[in-house]
Amino acid sequence: MASKTRAKELMRAAGVPLLDPVDPATATPADLPLLLKAAAGGGGRGMRVVRDLGSLREALEGARAEALSAFGDGEVFAEPYVERGRHVEVQILADTHGTVWALGTRDCSLQRRHQKVIEEAPAPGLPEALRGSLHTAAVAAARAVSYQGAGTVEFLVTADGRPYFLEMNTRLQVEHPVTEAVFGLDLVALQLRIAEGEALAPAPPEPTGHAVEARLYAEDPAQDWRPQTGVLHTLALPGEVRVDTGFTDRDTVGIHYDPMLAKVVAHAPRAPRPSAPSPTPSPEPASTGSPPTASSSYGPCATRSSPPGSSTPASTSATSPPSPRAPRTPPRPPSPRPSPKRPPHRTPPRRPPRRLAQRPLPAADPPLHRGRHRVRGPLPGRSARRPPGHPGAGRHPRPRHPRSRGNPADVPRETKFEQHRGLRGLRARRPHPHPRPRFPDPQDRTEPGSLLAPMPGTVVRIAEGLAPGSPVTAGQPLLWLEAMKMEHRILAPASGTLTALHAVTGQQVEFGALLAVVQEERQP
Repeated sequence: MASKTRAKELMRAAGVPLLDPVDPATATPADLPLLLKAAAGGGGRGMRVVRDLGSLREALEGARAEALSAFGDGEVFAEPYVERGRHVEVQILADTHGTVWALGTRDCSLQRRHQKVIEEAPAPGLPEALRGSLHTAAVAAARAVSYQGAGTVEFLVTADGRPYFLEMNTRLQVEHPVTEAVFGLDLVALQLRIAEGEALAPAPPEPTGHAVEARLYAEDPAQDWRPQTGVLHTLALPGEVRVDTGFTDRDTVGIHYDPMLAKVVAHAPRAPRPSAPSPTPSPEPASTGSPPTASSSYGPCATRSSPPGSSTPASTSATSPPSPRAPRTPPRPPSPRPSPKRPPHRTPPRRPPRRLAQRPLPAADPPLHRGRHRVRGPLPGRSARRPPGHPGAGRHPRPRHPRSRGNPADVPRETKFEQHRGLRGLRARRPHPHPRPRFPDPQDRTEPGSLLAPMPGTVVRIAEGLAPGSPVTAGQPLLWLEAMKMEHRILAPASGTLTALHAVTGQQVEFGALLAVVQEERQP
């Protein structure tokens, strides 16, 4: 099953429904749109959607180059691209004694760049007949290759409810915790028992409730959700949900793996799906072709924050899946807790009033130079006890908690002082904090038309015939950068002339490195 083309041949012989393959060499406009896929891998690598025959050749070359770089095999095949299709998969478990379990369905339709973002089990809105046919096809696929262990059979379900086999992953997938939560199983432990020769029960346990998983990625929403590297300053998640992660505070997100930081899994054991965090308000989730850039598309599951003052790292709040032998216990009633938006009210201790000397406010100090002024007095947040008449006499209020609504955590700020005439002609100064970006944009320090590396990575390909002096058009791919298990195209920002090309194939570049310069053509 490692080769998608060979797997489709086996599935066709086993009677599993398939999409008809398309030969790119003889494709016609009636075959459009097409989906190009790498035969030897997955995860979105080597995938291209082709909507016009004029771009088919370039898409084939790009898909083959990416597949060869990622999997060592440049074989690519084409099949019809299904608009508004749903990605539905079946978790299977097969032992060495001929028993195969079909452990329900999962919906993984919410994706970005063909990478899954939200998964849930069971897949909502499926008729029982369709659910049964998916289970039957998944079991047939496992028996066709005498499979043993845990695996996943993936299907594409059209808008009118027709399922088609996509591929079989002969391993445990990232989204397996939602199946564990619904069935009350430990799939990792069951894999080991099967490998030791133990037999499964004749039938799996009955599913209970609904589960949703959100993948947390290191991405920059201001740059089209592009994966990013760097230091993970803080990772704190609530303890009421299951968290699987390998990161803690101050860890470095590198370029050699995909940008996933953690998986957050919520389960409602006795309630229907509407009470569980859901990616969409409708009964059926969005399709694989839905717009993936709006953060609101992923719902509250991906945006819930810790209560004020909480700083528990994700690694300490992770919980283990329920043991397959442990009886189910009814959930405890929720304990009252303060609203996560504001801290609980505490009455401060009473203190004797302090009388301050009734003296006029001191005049402002003369400016040091234009734009800067000396500020006298104690540092904010400290209690100052000064002799009477000292400019810093009195008590200054402490600043708000860094995680309060007025000052989000770790947001750098620049404070500007504004002068105006106050009462009795005194000059007063008011601070005005302005947030500034944590990561400055390198584009602000370069000349117009400069193409910069969006992240650390390796230059894997340069457009054929591209050299200084070459004419380029706006949006034309100039070079390809590989980082975090993905290939990123660097496009010409405008039509004009390539005046400099600093990138070299195989070169390792850092974030913000100058790759090329395009001089925009002047309009008459």
